[in-house]
Amino acid sequence: MRRLPTARMLAAAVAVIATAAVAYLCLWPVPAEPVAWAAPRPPGYVGPHAANTRLAQLHRIDIGSEFGPEHIAFGPDGKLYAAMTSGTLLRMDADGSRREVLASTGGRVLGFDFDAQGRMLAADAMKGLLAIGVDGKVELLADSVGPGDPIRYANSVVVAPDGTVYFTDASARFAPSRWGGTYEASVLDIIEQAATGRVLAHDPVAHGTRVVAQGFSFANGIALSADGHSLFVAETGRYRVWKLDAAARGIDVRHATPQARVLLDNLPGYPDNLMRGRGGRIWVGLFKPRNPAADSLAERPFLRKVLLRLPRAWLPLGKPHGHVFAIDEDGRVVEDLQDPDGTYPETTGATETAQRLYIHSLHAPAIGWLAR
Repeated sequence: MRRLPTARMLAAAVAVIATAAVAYLCLWPVPAEPVAWAAPRPPGYVGPHAANTRLAQLHRIDIGSEFGPEHIAFGPDGKLYAAMTSGTLLRMDADGSRREVLASTGGRVLGFDFDAQGRMLAADAMKGLLAIGVDGKVELLADSVGPGDPIRYANSVVVAPDGTVYFTDASARFAPSRWGGTYEASVLDIIEQAATGRVLAHDPVAHGTRVVAQGFSFANGIALSADGHSLFVAETGRYRVWKLDAAARGIDVRHATPQARVLLDNLPGYPDNLMRGRGGRIWVGLFKPRNPAADSLAERPFLRKVLLRLPRAWLPLGKPHGHVFAIDEDGRVVEDLQDPDGTYPETTGATETAQRLYIHSLHAPAIGWLAR
């Protein structure tokens, strides 16, 4: 006769399972070593960011089987270019017609700009800084700053009038090519908060790359001031935008310096791409709103380490909320557009023309736009 388990046996089994679960949550190795930091209290959608629906009801441009137009910009040929999750770079007319593939890098381009020769200078998170000719030929310009100093997470690019290529290296700790892609690497870096992101400058004549500034918690979007003397940099992990002296060399923004200042602080979401628009505006994309639960763990590194042992779907991320806004060079908000329903997912930036405002996205299956 089969013997049924007793209550004592069941209790013992539950205890073993519970002990194993606690041991896993507390002791299982993870690649990040979170550090404590003081997160400001989330402001919510107030003041210049008061909730609105001006970004709702976007028009859509078909991109076929591609998705994730993370960065969108016009080239000197008047064509619209967009970088896709697959590593494909699309080229098309402003209305989306005559779409074609410029190139495929085999990685993930997150930002690009164009030089005086019409080449695309692209930050590929998997490859480094690339140059892509009008014929689609891909050339590696830089994948390290020097011996033993690799560029792990190239993110965004802007080309100065003198030809200098400024770009961000989001994390010196977590390379997407090693840690399962751009999303996983960004999660590790932002949860860790070691602030290893940096701004780099590449000299296309001398073929050298130097550090402009370091100490950012996930250095992301970058833009140049109208006079070419300053750089604007989005620090995703700490909800702010910096203004830097473009001539700086090796400064650390974690320490006070006259060459760097916080232009926007305590934003209601995670800032991503920065793009110059019309009339001196700079467009900022917030790809997700902040979550108070995540901020409450800022000074609790042990609990953030526990989070890394849970499924990524359990992370305390903000709910979908489309949001792009424009600022002047002094940081004043001059336009704000939102979609509280987040129907166009993860708005990472905006590209402005006289006729349209194109909206960047991390995962959208189309290019969204609004008539101006």
